Amino acid sequence: MRILAVSDVESRRYFEYYKPGSLDKFDLILSCGDLHPEYLEFLVTMAHCPLLYVHGNHDDRYDREPDGCVCIDDRLFVYRGLRIVGLGGSRRYRDGKYMYTERQMKGRLFRLGWRLRRSGGFDILLTHAPLHGLNDLDDLPHRGFNCFRRLLDRHRPAYFIHGHVHRNYGLQIPQRCRYGDTTVINAYEYCIIELPDPDAPVSKDGTSDKKWRSVQKAD
Repeated sequence: MRILAVSDVESRRYFEYYKPGSLDKFDLILSCGDLHPEYLEFLVTMAHCPLLYVHGNHDDRYDREPDGCVCIDDRLFVYRGLRIVGLGGSRRYRDGKYMYTERQMKGRLFRLGWRLRRSGGFDILLTHAPLHGLNDLDDLPHRGFNCFRRLLDRHRPAYFIHGHVHRNYGLQIPQRCRYGDTTVINAYEYCIIELPDPDAPVSKDGTSDKKWRSVQKAD
């Protein structure tokens, strides 16, 4: 399965300079927020695959939700066996529809708890904001959430995909890093992620013979 993760800035490669067929290779698109509805609609139309998204802190500007796309905020969404948890929004630094205090984000996690226990965990955490202390910034608008740490420690998902902290801020912000068993991806602009196919051979210990890996801006 090949996933295109996008966030914050419309990629010229997949929009202004789009070449017919260049999105056909993707099986799923994940958006971490702060992207115009028209862009998401373009991606889902040209790719012919589902597009799942969470809201960014600037998405209260939407006058409508993007057609053909699925919002998974506060949901556990399963696609071809892949369990994806969506938690959009950023730290509250002003009034805004998709801004939350640490306490409010904890409340959202609490309400998801029974679904996660029922499903036996999840594979991908899709958020707008990062984890506090991992690739976030010191200022309140770009500070991550502490409560994500407990979620990652408890369920150990394969991927944590977020946006919000732009990689062109001039700082050494990596696109990929690790937190325990989890690969953390800053999806600013775009990142391509490759997962085992659903029918990948399974070894005797129950794991896939193919390793999950992510590709940084490469086809």
